[in-house]
Amino acid sequence: MDQDMIYLLLALVIAGLATAEFASRRYRETVHASANDTTLELLMTASLLALTQPFILFCTHLLGQWLAPGMRGAWAGIPWWAWAGLLLVGDDMTQYWWHRMSHSPLLWPLHRAHHSACYMSIRITYRNNFFYYLMMPGLWVGGALLYLGCGWMYFAYVFVKQTVILGAHCAWAWDAPLYRIRALRPLAWLVERTISTPATHRAHHAITNDDGIGHYKGNFGNLLFFWDVVFGTAHITRRYPAEVGLRDDQLFGAERWDRQMFYPLLQSKREYSALKFGGKIYGNDEQA
Repeated sequence: MDQDMIYLLLALVIAGLATAEFASRRYRETVHASANDTTLELLMTASLLALTQPFILFCTHLLGQWLAPGMRGAWAGIPWWAWAGLLLVGDDMTQYWWHRMSHSPLLWPLHRAHHSACYMSIRITYRNNFFYYLMMPGLWVGGALLYLGCGWMYFAYVFVKQTVILGAHCAWAWDAPLYRIRALRPLAWLVERTISTPATHRAHHAITNDDGIGHYKGNFGNLLFFWDVVFGTAHITRRYPAEVGLRDDQLFGAERWDRQMFYPLLQSKREYSALKFGGKIYGNDEQA
């Protein structure tokens, strides 16, 4: 399974989830995106796939040849399950911690764009600041593992992970039948503690915690929700918050797409904003 194949398979997954969003009418009923939203989402998705990831893979390859030329492909003989464990820890667990740290005041401006969407949809999956992904430790670890000989297992892992993440952001809540149908509830218990689901991830995107459903200071897992269970940040309700997004955007208007994407190179002109040096957020409504 090479890189071209993974892109093809992901395209099929995206097409399937997009069809589910439209067929269920959840897209039309809940996704009210502006031109500002669309520009940010298109440019970030394109930059991640066409620029950031290839750049990181190229750099880790060069660094490997420079620092450890004899290690290229040296681990190619280890079994697939060992690679799976290395990827889950080196990529997914480190992304959990990177995501968790990104809800601190210092790193929040690099992740804020992901939460500024007032809707859930596969279209927001890669909506973030450009430097958020460029600095993400897991992408660099993944590149190093690929240099060491991970091979096809890396691309299989990426496919599984991206499928789960896209599904967690989907406007169509694929997990709802698991909670509604009594016979499926034991399966629901296992699934919601293993991988990210629409219910647990929407809670993370909630505009408030006051309803007992929202939990924007937790549910940080990407592929594995298990990390939230282990590290004490899990909040499971099997319900979906009424609103997602950011309160300060509701009060003062959305930040421009270029400020969201390229902070700190470009900074906000809004009175209350996390996207400028020394900027202040409005009261306690921000998710950082």
